[in-house]
Amino acid sequence: MSMSTPGDVRRPSTKKAANPAAGAGKKSGGAGKGSPNRPSGAGGGGKGRRPVAPVKVSQGRNWGPIALYAAAGAIALGIIAFATVYLLQNKPDTRPWQERAAEIEGITNYRETNPDLLKPAPGKNSHEWGPLTYQVNPAVGGSHNYNIQNCMGDVYKAPIPQEHAVHSLEHGAVWITYRPDLPQDQVDKLAKKIDGVAFTMMSPYPNLDSPISLQSWGFQLKVDNADDPRIDKYIQALRLNATMEEGAACSGGITETGTTPFDIGKTSGNQ
Repeated sequence: MSMSTPGDVRRPSTKKAANPAAGAGKKSGGAGKGSPNRPSGAGGGGKGRRPVAPVKVSQGRNWGPIALYAAAGAIALGIIAFATVYLLQNKPDTRPWQERAAEIEGITNYRETNPDLLKPAPGKNSHEWGPLTYQVNPAVGGSHNYNIQNCMGDVYKAPIPQEHAVHSLEHGAVWITYRPDLPQDQVDKLAKKIDGVAFTMMSPYPNLDSPISLQSWGFQLKVDNADDPRIDKYIQALRLNATMEEGAACSGGITETGTTPFDIGKTSGNQ
């Protein structure tokens, strides 16, 4: 047994004990600042890490709505184009009616070529009873019966007296005449043109020198077919315009057919 002697006093050791944790850190390569194995910015004050770029997810186009909008746009453009063409083709002609009538190919203007034809016959008045003779057949003016032929889009199946028809022309009517042997489909087309149109009328006319003839006061147009576009132009230009009594009616007239005038009012003195 060892015995300590006086003065042999053991001093506490001043050597620091090893820090296992510190040693472990050094052995592992030092996970401190700048360690390549440690995520940047984690824990002990490393620099901020780079932002992660977002991943773009590619999505296919929704072609359904796109096709629908394209179709709607095409339809809208088509409607606009159609409306524009229609308005241009059907734009009302505001030129003077005389100018429009003069442009109709084949029209005869007796007001210029033979104005005396439209005056009463020698020894006759403007209004006369009984049968009258006309230089142009169908007649386009001159003396006429006191009674008009009803001309509110009337379609007569048999001939009508010229004496009444001429009075209707004086009021501004357009009178369409046609050969009795004109095919029925042609007659139907003519009737459709005046159906419900005031100041128009039509009737067959025996011995007509053309299939169809149109009359108004002082004007005449002869055509071969009911599809002739000049018929519509004639009606549009001359109906109501080629009148000698503006404002006169076309209703309340004779509705009977025949070649002899109906002298209604003659015996009673109504004139």
